[in-house]
Amino acid sequence: MKKYTEINAETIDRWVAEGWEWGKPIPHEVYERALRGDWEVHLTPTKPVPHEWFGPIRGKKLLGLASGGGQQMPVFAALGALCTVMDISRRQLESEAAVASREGYSIRIVNADMTERFPFDDGEFDIIFHPVSNCYVKDVLHVWRECARVLKPGGILLSGTDHFVNHLVDEDEERIVNRLPFDPLSNPDQMALLAAEDCGVQFSHTLTEQITGQLRAGFELTDLYEDTNGEGRLHELNVPTMLAMRAVKK
Repeated sequence: MKKYTEINAETIDRWVAEGWEWGKPIPHEVYERALRGDWEVHLTPTKPVPHEWFGPIRGKKLLGLASGGGQQMPVFAALGALCTVMDISRRQLESEAAVASREGYSIRIVNADMTERFPFDDGEFDIIFHPVSNCYVKDVLHVWRECARVLKPGGILLSGTDHFVNHLVDEDEERIVNRLPFDPLSNPDQMALLAAEDCGVQFSHTLTEQITGQLRAGFELTDLYEDTNGEGRLHELNVPTMLAMRAVKK
């Protein structure tokens, strides 16, 4: 029987082949602007991450966690970061390699599953950039603990997370239809729903898991902001469904 993470890898590979928004590499012009200091990146769908969240980037060892696709890493490379990208989707990593080849910079590319031990040394990185993706992971605390392990003391974790709100509603976002927690490994009906909607295997997570989980893993939360889905009825009603956080390893 396939692990749920294998299902997610296959699903994301297919989405990328079909033109998924978060699988389209940035064009050359965006990379060129970043070289000139004109740049933005996203942890959540619509709001760019404040530049001050990063501090100095040049020369920093930066891990893009579940951040493949050739969207954020090229920007960080243009700004002088020493970049590593880790993703479970081979197609997302192919995009990273293609952009790096096109623009002529070096990047370490790692195909790995973030539900397992990260394939990096303790204290290896200065910054982790982790866009919305832990909705595809059942045990979020494991992810936060591994982030803390591979960051240096004082290292920065920038993460985007999916509120539980998205898992309450139907596909049209008009009715509350699901019971929380949304855990398809324990609820066959929820697994069938995800399969019918081609959503991979996703999980709801409480704010306790997302925020207190980082605190328990050894981080100090320094800032956060909310965001919407960027499309759909909840977005049109301006309902926050995403959370971006900046935390520092103590």
